[in-house]
Amino acid sequence: MADPTIPILDMRGVSKTYLSKGRATEALRGANLTVRRGEFVCLLGASGCGKSTLLRIAAGFEAPTGGEALMWDKPIPGPGPSRGMVFQDYGLFPWLTVRDNIGFGPQSRGRPAAEVRETVERYIALVGLQAFADAHPHQLSGGMKQRVAIARVLANEAEVVLMDEPFGALDAMTRERLQDELLDLWARTGLTVLFVTHAIEEAIFLADRVVMMSPGPGRIEAVHGIDLPRRRDVSSPAFNDLRRMLAAQLHSHHAPKAA
Repeated sequence: MADPTIPILDMRGVSKTYLSKGRATEALRGANLTVRRGEFVCLLGASGCGKSTLLRIAAGFEAPTGGEALMWDKPIPGPGPSRGMVFQDYGLFPWLTVRDNIGFGPQSRGRPAAEVRETVERYIALVGLQAFADAHPHQLSGGMKQRVAIARVLANEAEVVLMDEPFGALDAMTRERLQDELLDLWARTGLTVLFVTHAIEEAIFLADRVVMMSPGPGRIEAVHGIDLPRRRDVSSPAFNDLRRMLAAQLHSHHAPKAA
């Protein structure tokens, strides 16, 4: 078992600069962030503040230009099953059924057929899609597709789930239901979650800590511990005090700068 004193994810002075047609664009500057095993951390900020860039570096899809990106105190060499990514557009294979989408990872890694079947059935049950196990993605609602995407990551034995605005394309009622389901799944499995959002209420509702990012280039401006009991009441005074404070901080990023 990994040393519990070591963060599962550790971003140390991470920067990212993109080069295009001879021009350099600095997307992220000097980001420092640790995520402990079992934490639910939200990255909050407006578009263009580097949230998704930091998430992709944690996933291993991109390498930092400067600084270090570590998992269990070792450099992240590239993508791997220990860090599962869930996208807003689901990323499911349209030609595969729910069962086969969920089983794709374990099967690709050469797991025995009986083990793959047991894993698939366990995660289908965990996300409540037993009645749709043989359906294809086009036969599912948006919320069901996102459940399949989450189950596929878990079936591949991810230690960290990286979520890039996964509920952003869903209607309000489905979004609220999936937020509740994700928290239930997190509580039952001990998952570690790093979740990108631009929605203040979503961040407060879900997170142990909210990491506020500011643009131009992307930086981590503040980290706020959310010390509210779960399940959180979005109408409570304490919740709305936090919402007003984070909204003021977020809106300050768009305030005109003094000449």
